[in-house]
Parts: sequence; structure tokens; C-alpha cells
Amino acid sequence: MSRVPGLLGRLGAGLTRMGERLDERRAAAEADAELDPVIVDPAPPVSVRKPPPGKPPAAPAPEPPGGPSAELEPADEHAPEHVPPPPSYAPAVSARPDPVDAVPWSMRVAAAVGWRLLVLAGSIYVLTQIISAVSLVVLAFVAALLITALLQPTVARLKRMGLPRGLATALTAISGFVIMGLVGWFVVWQVMDNLDDLSSKVRAGIEELKRWALNSPFHVTEDQINQIAKNLSDTIGANTNEITNAGLQGVTVLVEVLTGILLAMFSTLFLLYDGPKIWQWVLNLVPEAARPGVAGAGPKAWRTLTAYVRGTVIVALIDAICIGIGIYFLGVPMAVPLAVFIFLFAFIPLVGAVVSGALAVVVALVTDGVFNALMVLLVVLAVQQIEGHVLQPFILGRAVRVHPLAVVLSVAAGGLVGGIGGAVVAVPLVAVTNTVVGYLRKYSRENALRSAQAVEGAPPAAVVPAVTADRE
Repeated sequence: MSRVPGLLGRLGAGLTRMGERLDERRAAAEADAELDPVIVDPAPPVSVRKPPPGKPPAAPAPEPPGGPSAELEPADEHAPEHVPPPPSYAPAVSARPDPVDAVPWSMRVAAAVGWRLLVLAGSIYVLTQIISAVSLVVLAFVAALLITALLQPTVARLKRMGLPRGLATALTAISGFVIMGLVGWFVVWQVMDNLDDLSSKVRAGIEELKRWALNSPFHVTEDQINQIAKNLSDTIGANTNEITNAGLQGVTVLVEVLTGILLAMFSTLFLLYDGPKIWQWVLNLVPEAARPGVAGAGPKAWRTLTAYVRGTVIVALIDAICIGIGIYFLGVPMAVPLAVFIFLFAFIPLVGAVVSGALAVVVALVTDGVFNALMVLLVVLAVQQIEGHVLQPFILGRAVRVHPLAVVLSVAAGGLVGGIGGAVVAVPLVAVTNTVVGYLRKYSRENALRSAQAVEGAPPAAVVPAVTADRE
């Protein structure tokens, strides 16, 4: 019986320990249940440290007001949005290329060139419209430039002889204008003096042409010739109003021509006297970066224009003298006025020679007959061949290098834009433009070589003379 109390004591201690373990497990389960609402994203399991035997479990932390998720609400408001990756079975979608890369290179180059050409064409169109609106002023100023290029060497020669600039300019301008006026008066006097004789010769020439046509192998009858004359007379009678209006327009044109002559005279005086100052003022309008190139291109352009005008005057004078002497010995009436017309039309390259030669042939045809007209045609063709193959290459030389195709196209374009005046100034404008573009190209090459030498460390003077030697 003495062993019973000991067994009961050990049994009680075991039950006590078993109760403590059950209490610990119950506390751990309650702690896990309290942590379950707080977990938002999957996380690794958190191990709960069991208190050692004999110690009571730690009390859980007090919950914040509003429940366990109350303190996570502000973080959820500012948390970045999470986009889940696409599933593995979704098809792969390639990124779209840049639209610029999708356009072929050749098309992009063509588009870039195209819009620049459109801008250039629009600028040229606007410029031509402005020139057409003030064509009288533009043509007068261009004529003044041509006359100045012809007279300026005389002014320079008189200045070297010791005359003041104003006196040299006045003497040169007055002499030039007097000579031009005397030539014009002589032409008008010759035409008026030979008008009666010309009328009788024209009637006789028409009768001779009629007889030649009747006896020609073309089988032209007198009735056909009379019908042609009647149709011509009826046409003139039916268009009397148009002819009268043309005469009135001719008076208007005459007034405009006189105005243009006065403008050209005043412009020539100022260009001869204040040419360097006017050029300096023009340079001040050019941007500073481009000013050195323009300052060098200006004298080159002026020398080209002077050489062109001087050479054209010499060639036209030789043509007029040779053709005038030829038609004078052939007995063609008004040989001197025709020679003056040949001289003036020579300032229109190619076209002017054809027109003046055709005029001389027509006058010879209606006054002296077919044979004399053929002889005049031979004289005109011979002189023009000598001009094209000997005079122009020898006199103009290397000063003016313009291809014949460029001459024809420029004369045609100038005639369409400005009439006869545009045809006269077209070729010198092309020649000057060609000189300026060539000079600016060489100037740009020089600058590039200077920059390359400066980068390499060599003195620029080692390269510049080799390039500038070709520029003189």
C-alpha cells in the first residue's frame, strides 16, 4: 500500500505535463489563425518559436483598429499595378517597325529631292511674277549694267590720266549717249530718205515675183495670185480695228521705251560714278558667313560681263560692216540702215543673226529679185560662219564659256519671260551665273582644304597657293 501514493503522484505530474502541451498547441493554432488574414501574396511559411517548457506563451500583438488589414490599405493605394506575364501557350507577337524604316531608301531620297524642287520652283515662279510686274524697271537697270560694263573701262582709263572721277564719268556718259543718239538719228534719216524709192522698188519687186511665179515650174496661175492678193486685202480691211488698236498700243510701247531709256541713262550715270559704293552696300545685305565668297565672286562676275559686252560689240560691229558692204555693192537699197539693224540684232545670240539676215534677204528679194536675194543670202551665211568659228572664239576667248544648247534655251526662256529685252539679257545672265557658281565651288574647296590642314596641324599657306593659282 505504500507504493500507491507514489504512483498517483507520477500520474498527476504526467497529466499536468500533457495539459501544458495541449495548451501550447492550442495557443500555436490560435496564432496561426490570427496570421491568415494578413497574408496577401504567397510567402514562405513563418515558423513560430515555441516557448520553453514552464513559460507561458507570448501574448499576441494587439490588432490595429479596423481589423488586421487596416494598416495595409495606404500601401495598396500607392502600390504599382502588377501585370502578369502571358501564358506559355500564347502566340508570339513581333514588335511593329518604325514607319520611317518601312519606307525604301530610294523613295525617301526622291521625296526629299522632290519637296526641295517644289520649293525652288515656287520661288522661281514668284520671282518671275515680280520681275514681270516691274519688267520696265528691271530691263532698264539691266541695260544700264550692260552699258556700264561697256563704258567703265573708259572711265578707268581717264582716271589713270589724272581726271577726277566725276569729270571722267560725265565725259564718258555724255560721249556714249551722244554716239548712240547719232546712230539712231542716222538710221531714221536713212529710212525716211529712201522710203519713196523703197516703195517703188517694192512694187516693181512684187511684179517681178509675180512673173517669176507664173513662169516657174510650180504651175502657179494668174487667177491664184490675184486670189491671194484679194484675200490679203480683205483680211486687212476686216481687221482695221485690230490694226488701229495695235497702233495705239504702239504709242503706249513707245512711251514705255522712252521711259526705260531715261531710267537706263540715270542708272548708268550712278553706276559709273558710285559703282564701288553700291557694291559695298550690296555686300552689307549679304549674311556675314557668306560675305567673303560673294565679295570674291562679284569682281569675277563683273569681268565676265565686261568681256561679254565688249566682245559682243566688236563681233556685232564686224558683222554689220561686212554684211553692209556686201549688200551695198549688190545694190540693195537702205544698206546702211540694214547694217545698223544687223549690229543691234547681234546682241541676241543665234536668233538675232538669223532674223537680221532674213530681213536683209527679204528686202533684196522684194526690191532686186530672186538672184540678188540669193547673193545676199550667201554673203550673210559666209559672214555668220566666220563669226561663229573665228570671231567669237578668238575675241571672247575663255571669258564666256556657255554651251550652244544653253544659249538656245536661255534665249528662248528670256524671250518668253521678257520679250526682246529678256532674249538680250538671257545669255549674259547665264554667263555670269556660270562664272559665279564656278568661283563659289572653288572657294568652298579652298575652305575645305584649309580646314583639313588646320586639323592636321600643317600651315594652311602650303595648300592655298595651289588652289588660288587656278582662280586667277
